[in-house]
Amino acid sequence: MPGLCVRRPGVAMAKGGGEEADSVPRRGRPRSVETSNAILESAYVLMAATGLAATTIDAIARHSSVSKMTIYKWWPSREALLIDAFLHHAAQMLPLPPASAGTPAARARRHASAYAEALQGEFGKVQLAVISECISKTGSAELFYARYLQFRRDALVDMIAAGQKDGSILAGALPEDLYDAIYGSLFYRYIFGIAPITPSYARNLVDLVLRPKD
Repeated sequence: MPGLCVRRPGVAMAKGGGEEADSVPRRGRPRSVETSNAILESAYVLMAATGLAATTIDAIARHSSVSKMTIYKWWPSREALLIDAFLHHAAQMLPLPPASAGTPAARARRHASAYAEALQGEFGKVQLAVISECISKTGSAELFYARYLQFRRDALVDMIAAGQKDGSILAGALPEDLYDAIYGSLFYRYIFGIAPITPSYARNLVDLVLRPKD
């Protein structure tokens, strides 16, 4: 935002950069994908509509028609659930670009431009609110990084590294630094409102940082 993948309750990484409901057997009654999705979707809808303060476990249980006991059984904390709800939405709204979508640089342009557009709507507000909640409750953004950002960051870093290896990306810096230069710049501008963030700006930023041949 693959390398090391981090397991999250109710979410597993699928081949090709997507995420899907976890089918790993668990003790007791197997988790229902339909019920899990209802909880995640309810949590995101509530975050977007009423804000994080009003998105309590009680409110999520009522909205999804799922018992609080089930929610607590599947998620270790409210913060973990909120992050997974954000992740669930992000996986649909901002899927990681598959190899079939073009060169690494073309895929980076596509993803960065979609992210820039998403930041302008409720997605950006919810992302910032979830990060703030994690920091206020735990003292750091580590939970958000472990449950959401790390997997996506690793996937895009690997994509940039592949472009350097095949010669389609000319930038010689570490792929991790190149990723951070792109997405750190977009998030920095969004947080402080320094200048409008547009898909065109994001695409130009990718070209400036990666120096693609195409």
